[in-house]
Amino acid sequence: MQTDIHTHTTFSDGSDLSAMIDAAETAGLDALGLTDHCIVTDDAFGRRATYDLVKTYEQRREAVDAAREETTLTLYDAAEVSYVASEADAIREFLSTADFEYTIGSVHFADQYDYTANAQYAEAEDETCRAAVERYYDAVVELVESELFDVLGHLDLPERLPTLRGFSIPDDYERVAAALADSRTVPEINAGRVNRSLNRVHPDPGMIASFSNHGIKFVLGTDSHRPDEIVTRVPALEAVVDRSTIDIIEFDSLLS
Repeated sequence: MQTDIHTHTTFSDGSDLSAMIDAAETAGLDALGLTDHCIVTDDAFGRRATYDLVKTYEQRREAVDAAREETTLTLYDAAEVSYVASEADAIREFLSTADFEYTIGSVHFADQYDYTANAQYAEAEDETCRAAVERYYDAVVELVESELFDVLGHLDLPERLPTLRGFSIPDDYERVAAALADSRTVPEINAGRVNRSLNRVHPDPGMIASFSNHGIKFVLGTDSHRPDEIVTRVPALEAVVDRSTIDIIEFDSLLS
C-alpha cells in the first residue's frame, strides 16, 4: 500500500509521532501522511480548544523533519482542516502561510449542527435529522467548490452517528459527486469506523456508484488517532480495494 493519507498524531512532543511511524512500518506502508486536526477559527462546539495544530504546526514540522532521518517511510507534513464557509478567507490565508504538503478538508459542523456527537439528535424528529444531514451535504459541496483542499475527508460523516445513520439519500451523494467531477479535490475512503460504530469503511460502498459514474477516483486513509489503529485498519482498506471496482488515484499526483 502506497500511503495512509489520514493519520492523526495529536502532536505534543514527538513521541506520539514516533509511535505512529513505527505502526506504519509494521503495517507495510511505503509512506505516511500526518494529518493532525487543524481548526483555524473558534467554533461553537469547542473543537479549536481540543486541537491546536494551528499553533503548533511549525513545532510539529521540526519533529517530522527529524523523524525523516530515522525511517525509510516517506513522511508528509499535512493537516486535516475543518471547513467553515464563513471562515473561508481566514482558512485560505492560514493555509498559504502554513504551506502544508497537502491538506484534507472536512466538514465537522455546519451552522447549528455538530456531526461528531449523537447528543444533539438523540430525541430529534426525523425531519430535524434529515435537515441536519441535508445541511451537511450542502457544506460538503461548498467545501469542494472552494478549491481550498487537496482531499475531501469524511464524505458522509453523518453515517458514523447512529442517530443520523440512514438519513443520507442517493441525491446527496450525487450532488457531491457532481461537484467533485468539476474539482481538483479528491475524495477519501476512510477506515475510521472499521472497528467501531460502522464496522466498515465510509462512504457506504453501496453508494460509490454515483462517483464511479462521474469518473471520480479516491485516496485511502485510516483516520488513525492511535498506532494500533493503523495496523488494524490498513488490511480493511486493502480488502475494499481488492473486492471492488473503486479507482484509487496515485497519491503523488496530489502533490504535483
